[in-house]
Amino acid sequence: MKKFFYNIRKYYKYAIYSAKAELKSEVADSYLNWLWWIIEPLCFMLIYTFVFGVVFDNNEKYFASFVFLGLTAWDFFNRMINGSVKLIINNRDLVTKVYIPKYILLLSKSFTYLFKMGISLGIAIVLMIFQHVPFTWHMLLCIPIFLVLYVLTFGVGLLLMHFGVTLNDLANFTNIGLKMVFYLSGVFYNISSKLSSNPQLVFLLLRVNPIAFCMNELRKVFLNQQLPSFEGLGVWLLIGIMLCSLGIHVIHKNENSYAKVI
Repeated sequence: MKKFFYNIRKYYKYAIYSAKAELKSEVADSYLNWLWWIIEPLCFMLIYTFVFGVVFDNNEKYFASFVFLGLTAWDFFNRMINGSVKLIINNRDLVTKVYIPKYILLLSKSFTYLFKMGISLGIAIVLMIFQHVPFTWHMLLCIPIFLVLYVLTFGVGLLLMHFGVTLNDLANFTNIGLKMVFYLSGVFYNISSKLSSNPQLVFLLLRVNPIAFCMNELRKVFLNQQLPSFEGLGVWLLIGIMLCSLGIHVIHKNENSYAKVI
């Protein structure tokens, strides 16, 4: 881990510069430019709110904010996991010509997705103002929740980035898995209330699925003025740190072979 933190200090400026360059390139040829970062999540929120709030008559309190908070967490998780699988292969020119610790590539990607998540969270807060959601000090507790989400997602991303170099079908399996996780995570429905007749299933979905857990905790602090489950956050943070340690070890051990494989 000492080598990891040394490399983070050494290459963090590159990671920030690379993230800024990617963000600029995304909107370089667009007339609306940076407005797309607002329009895209807003449109998805409107679609889900209409379909599951109006068509399926969901009576969840503050439903639009409920959906947007779920999408904010999900989009970060989904982008990171999807983007990590072929990250080394997609950067083969850099990997084969210049030495750079491979997890710096994922770190740079994470900065890009954190920026977009920040925009989504800002829109969610504006939406909560329109819906007259009470603002309390509990909302500050979103910080440890986002920290757990980041560490856990980064750890999974490191492992997928490594195995994605040699397993060509991993991207397809990842897409299938993410679709399944999406519908089981309660992005547009409340797991606790919809499945209240089956407490074992509620426990399984909210405790075993980390993204569902993080969504639920975010909604508790933002919409319900409740404390998050610090015990659950501690468990998932520990798991995330273990995954990060394993991913860093695997990448350090194999990073000299990546250029030969790709």
